[in-house]
Amino acid sequence: MPDPLTPSTSKPRLLRATLGSLVVAMFLLVVVVLPAEYGIDPTGFGRFSGLNALATPPARTIALTDVIGGNQTLREVAVPDTREPTPLPNPAVFQDQAQAPVTRTLSIVLEPDAETEVKLKMQEGKVALFSWQVDQGMVYVDMHGHDPSFGPDFFVRYKEEDEGTGGNGSLTAPFSGEHGWFWLNYNEFPVTITLTVSGYFDDVVDYGKL
Repeated sequence: MPDPLTPSTSKPRLLRATLGSLVVAMFLLVVVVLPAEYGIDPTGFGRFSGLNALATPPARTIALTDVIGGNQTLREVAVPDTREPTPLPNPAVFQDQAQAPVTRTLSIVLEPDAETEVKLKMQEGKVALFSWQVDQGMVYVDMHGHDPSFGPDFFVRYKEEDEGTGGNGSLTAPFSGEHGWFWLNYNEFPVTITLTVSGYFDDVVDYGKL
């Protein structure tokens, strides 16, 4: 005998409840799950609510260490009363080395419309000085660095793309990898680029004509 205190559930009512659950599940699938998980937004609610952004792959990030920083806060450091040195905010400005710096000079000949890359293989934090000149005319130059382990799409530009007859400067490698120059001779005559580098680098690689 059925318990008189327990209400009976009719089959039609159970069927309506089941269909209602299916409708709600389909609604949530179309309106919420598809935009958030797969970027499929048939109703436009995903774009309106921002759910589409959840389906966008996260951007790749690479940590680049500021290996030098600077002494901008030097004047804020308390000067000791006794004959003690004032501490440097960034002791990395001095780097003791076991060996003397290396100097290399390369002579690169570029025919008209030819291009090349010359890279210094450097470890993170190492320093190099450079100077380059063209014997005649002007060339396009792009100074940049990359690390193959970061993938083929990664590179950093140390100076805006330019054209000129030469350049001088220094570089502290922000990461271990290859750092150097891309040159393009857009003249109607061949040019010779003389590059001199001095500092702490593992090798100089002349990739030749590209």
